Amino acid sequence: MRHPYRDFLIRDWQPGDRQSVSDLVKTVLAEYGMTFDPDGTDRDAVQIEDAYWKTGGEFWVVDYHGSVVGSGGYHPSHRSQNAVELRKMFIMPECRRQGLGRLMLGELESSAAAKGFDEMWLETATVLKEAISLYERSGYQPSTGVETQRCDRIYYKKLVP
Repeated sequence: MRHPYRDFLIRDWQPGDRQSVSDLVKTVLAEYGMTFDPDGTDRDAVQIEDAYWKTGGEFWVVDYHGSVVGSGGYHPSHRSQNAVELRKMFIMPECRRQGLGRLMLGELESSAAAKGFDEMWLETATVLKEAISLYERSGYQPSTGVETQRCDRIYYKKLVP
């Protein structure tokens, strides 16, 4: 992935981004009163190669003049035969409300559909009101079966190739 957008660049994650992504996730979670858990729920933010690349998923960052200001990815999910789970979709506060989240989500959906996946699932927390609004406006439907301790909502969407 290499998609310029305004002064930003959405690009594939690289190993040199590891600490920046961890810091991003930690910062955004703290903003909402949540804790970064690198050995549990957030292990995939640290072990990108294992969680995304080796499983057939993808993980991207939003780069702003050399700084990582956003992230997002997907990997196969057990929820149905050709499903993926959207993970670690975060944008730094100062970069929000510029269409980055919507663009990133759409690109991740298109990429997953092009690889033959037909559903995208995600778990989130009620406190992440902006994210929930984005997902609902983008056609995600509520479901049941939350598995992540800090999350209390689950959504899915049928993908069209």
